[in-house]
Amino acid sequence: MWHGDEDVRVENVDDPRIEKPSDAIVRITSTAICGSDLHLYGAKVIGMKEGDILGHEPMGVIEEVGSAVTDFAPGDRVVVPFNIACGRCYMCEQGLQSQCETTQNTETKKGASLYGYTHLYGGVPGGQAEYLRAEQAQYSLIKVPDGGVPDERFLFLSDVLPTAWQAVAYADTPKGGTLAIYGLGPIGQMCVRIAKHRGVERVLAIDFVPERLRMAEEWGAETLDLTDIDDATAAVIERTAGRGADSVIDAVGMEAEGSLAARALQFLKLKPDRHTALHDSMRSVRRGGTLSIIGVYVGPDPLWPLGELFDRQIQLRMGQANVKRWAPEILPLLADGDPLGVERFATHRLPLELAPEAYEMFQKKEDGAIKVVLAP
Repeated sequence: MWHGDEDVRVENVDDPRIEKPSDAIVRITSTAICGSDLHLYGAKVIGMKEGDILGHEPMGVIEEVGSAVTDFAPGDRVVVPFNIACGRCYMCEQGLQSQCETTQNTETKKGASLYGYTHLYGGVPGGQAEYLRAEQAQYSLIKVPDGGVPDERFLFLSDVLPTAWQAVAYADTPKGGTLAIYGLGPIGQMCVRIAKHRGVERVLAIDFVPERLRMAEEWGAETLDLTDIDDATAAVIERTAGRGADSVIDAVGMEAEGSLAARALQFLKLKPDRHTALHDSMRSVRRGGTLSIIGVYVGPDPLWPLGELFDRQIQLRMGQANVKRWAPEILPLLADGDPLGVERFATHRLPLELAPEAYEMFQKKEDGAIKVVLAP
């Protein structure tokens, strides 16, 4: 549970219960810590309240269903997507489940409700718990095979896989082109794997953490170590015939390392985002190329170079992942074989009661932590 800046605790609360006919109660068997959870952990995002239950990457077994949930039953093994969508509204029908009009937060002018992710997005209790009340269960849940297959074959369908899949799809790298990926946390790592799986011939992967760089290299990326270069943008341009990458993915978001001044402003809550990775991404894409932003940002950018983007004819695509839009394309890859290496993706597996230690380790990038899974 969230209790403030870098203060996460494991506490007992009442078990959730069916409140609406479209609810289901899921007994959580695995749940992961997302990079965007660290924004909450470090109090970088407003709208949190003491006692909020975190977590939006869970899976488990259904214990009970409401009367409107007819396609699922107790005993079904399911993944719970991080965004809550009804499947019936205009936005859902367009494949924009992250903008679902049934769960959209109109008072805060935000999109669909999210599990465990601030009251700006509904304040819905999250999945880093033993039990979860799954809302809009008649549509949102994803049934997965049982039969002894480990959770981690399917767990990352809750967020990491569809988020990275959308980032790569939005980047739309042309045949024979180069894709540059800024940030090799969980999303950036999976972007590398998905891009190679979808036929992107050349992937430049940019980070400064040795373990992350090595992992990306194992999946066919050419890596750029930020500790060895003075200018990431210049390094990408140099490696792409002086033009820049055909497509660039910003998989870093609001907590890019940036300058000491930028970090100080964020620490003092004067400016929510650090934009170093975003601006490097913009400068690294070639004229007429595409920038895909999947890293989370929450505030304005006073230095947004609109004129430069217009002049260079850059295409911009971004947004929260629409999990159910991409799940049909991803699920077959998980049911037969493991071409994306999901079973070996997590670097750390800990019991739920060690969540405070897990958050601290993940935030500080200690012990080679890239992806942490908790078991209730």
